[in-house]
Amino acid sequence: MLRGLIISSDQDVAARFETAARAARRLAIARTLDGYPDPVSLSRILRVTAPHVIFLESGLIGRAAELLAFIEANAPGLQVVAIGRTRDADVLLEAMRAGVREFLASPFAAGELNDALVRIADALGRRPLQIQSTSRVFSFLPAKAGVGASTVAVNVALALSRIPDTSVALSDLDLNSGMVRFMLKLTNAFSIVDAVDRASDMDEALWPQLVTSIGSLDVLHAGRVNPNIRIDGEQVRSLVEFMRRNYDALCFDLSGNLERYSIEAMHESKRILLVCTPEVPSLHLAQEKFQFLKSLDLDDRVNIVLNRVGKNSVISIEHVEEILGRPVAIALPNDYSRVHRALTAGEAVDPASDLGRKFTELANRLAEYAPAPAPAPMPKGRFATLMSALQPRAGA
Repeated sequence: MLRGLIISSDQDVAARFETAARAARRLAIARTLDGYPDPVSLSRILRVTAPHVIFLESGLIGRAAELLAFIEANAPGLQVVAIGRTRDADVLLEAMRAGVREFLASPFAAGELNDALVRIADALGRRPLQIQSTSRVFSFLPAKAGVGASTVAVNVALALSRIPDTSVALSDLDLNSGMVRFMLKLTNAFSIVDAVDRASDMDEALWPQLVTSIGSLDVLHAGRVNPNIRIDGEQVRSLVEFMRRNYDALCFDLSGNLERYSIEAMHESKRILLVCTPEVPSLHLAQEKFQFLKSLDLDDRVNIVLNRVGKNSVISIEHVEEILGRPVAIALPNDYSRVHRALTAGEAVDPASDLGRKFTELANRLAEYAPAPAPAPMPKGRFATLMSALQPRAGA
C-alpha cells in the first residue's frame, strides 16, 4: 500500500481527498498538513512518515518547484501530485512547468485516482524512494545467559552516544528477562511492545513518550517479565525502518533464544556482536550459534566479543579463536567491582577505566569513528621556560 502526505491550505479539498483515498484502499494518508511547512519540519515529517507521494493542493502550487528541489536533495524518488477543486488551465500549466506531472481534481473519481496510483507505483518501481537512513545497526547476542551481553550493549550504546553529533537508540528485545530497564534505572511505563504495536502509525508526538532519553541516547526497555508476549518480524522491521530514519546508530540487546523477531533484527544489522566468556559452556554455545547464523548467511556480520577476560584465564584468546574458527574482535577485561558500581548507580562503567576504554574502543570501531589524538605532553622543563618568557622584563 502506498503512503501519502497531503499539504493543503484548503480544508475542504483535503477532506474530500482523504475520503477518496480511504475508498481506494491502495493509499493510506499518513498525515495532512494545513500549510506548507518550513524545511526543518518537512525533513522531520518525511523521516517519521516516509510517504511515497505528496499531494500538493493547487493553492500552494507556486511552491511546487521549491518542493521538488527539496525532495531531490532529501528524498529522491518521492512522487508529487497536484490536487484541487477544478482543473484550472493556468494552475495546470504552472504545475507542469514546475515538474508536477499528475493533477487530480475534485470530486476525485475512483477510476481516475486508481489510474494515478498505478502510474505512481510504476514510477516508484523505476526509481524507488530513498529517504536518508543509517546503516549502523548493531545486535548484541549472548552465547548463553549470564555472559554479560546486556552490560556490553548498554555501555557500547552509551559510548556511541558520546561520539559528537551521534544520536543512538538502544532497544531491549529480551522480552523474557530484559535487564536494560533495571541497569539504567528506567521508570517509563511504556516498553518496546508498545512501540512495535504502534510502529505502522508512529509519529513525532508519540515516540518521545515511549523512550527515555539519556543525553544523546534514547532507550526502549522490554517492560516487565511476561513470557506470553511475542512480536512478529514485520512489526520489528517497521520499527527498525522508523528508527533508521531518525537515529545515527541503533543497538538491539537480544535474549539469545533466537526468536523470529530477534532473527529479523539480526537480518537488519550491520554487525552482530556474539558475546561469550572464556569458559567451556559459553564457547560451546557460541560455536553452535555461529553455525546457526552461518546457515542464515549472517556469518560475515558476526564479531566475537570475549567478555570477562582475566589475567589467569584458563582458556587463552588464541584457544578461543581456534575453537570458534573466528578471530576475537575485542577482549573485555574482567572488572566485576566497576560493573557492580555502575549497576548500583544506573550509569555507564567509568569511561576512564580499562573496561570503560574498551567499551569506547568498540563503539568507535563500530561507528568507524577516529577521535582526534590527545595533545602530546609538554616536555619536562618546557613549562618553566614558557612561564619565564611570559614574565615582564624589568623596566618594561
